[in-house]
Amino acid sequence: MASVNMEGYGTLRAGLEEVGTSGAPFWWDRGYLPHIESHLLKQHVCFRLADSLPLHVVAEMWAELQATPPSLRNAAMEKRVMTYLDAGHGSCVLREPELASLVQDAFIRFHGVRYTLHAWCVMPNHVHVLYQALEGWTMSRIIATWKSYTGRRISEWRQRAGLVSGVPTVSHVWQRGYFDRYIRDAGHYANAVDYIHQNPVTAGLVKSAMD
Repeated sequence: MASVNMEGYGTLRAGLEEVGTSGAPFWWDRGYLPHIESHLLKQHVCFRLADSLPLHVVAEMWAELQATPPSLRNAAMEKRVMTYLDAGHGSCVLREPELASLVQDAFIRFHGVRYTLHAWCVMPNHVHVLYQALEGWTMSRIIATWKSYTGRRISEWRQRAGLVSGVPTVSHVWQRGYFDRYIRDAGHYANAVDYIHQNPVTAGLVKSAMD
């Protein structure tokens, strides 16, 4: 994977703080995946457990995509990652009802306060959320609070279960970074909602989304 470019990081932070109140779309990246921030946009976000996708697999995926046109590369990478995650790699601790409920409750907790929730799904090793930030909140800040709140508690649960030793840390729970797509129009919105609700079906976990 490309190295992180920290040049202009101070400007990036200032820009993210400003967009939280201005609403003007603000594109940024840290050397790999691009993100756009604005409370005027609905966002479909996916982030995953730290052990769900080994770094050597990520490197292999990027290497295989070098012949793909740059404009199509990120979308192709995202598709490969989603397929890999749906296969159920890693510890998949979110299969545990207690932990799945913890993550879902974290999403619901600030609905109407920090953001508006539209759809979500907790999979065994990753999550999908479709939401729109409220004024004063950015995507990066919202996701950081989700990861921090749930990460500490998941790490503590894993320690109690004897799955890890030492001091619980959030960094060992969630993979750094996330995939995000802003919603372009009504058709895209409908497709995103359907994708999220159907994810357990396509992964073979249930027969219908209602299950």
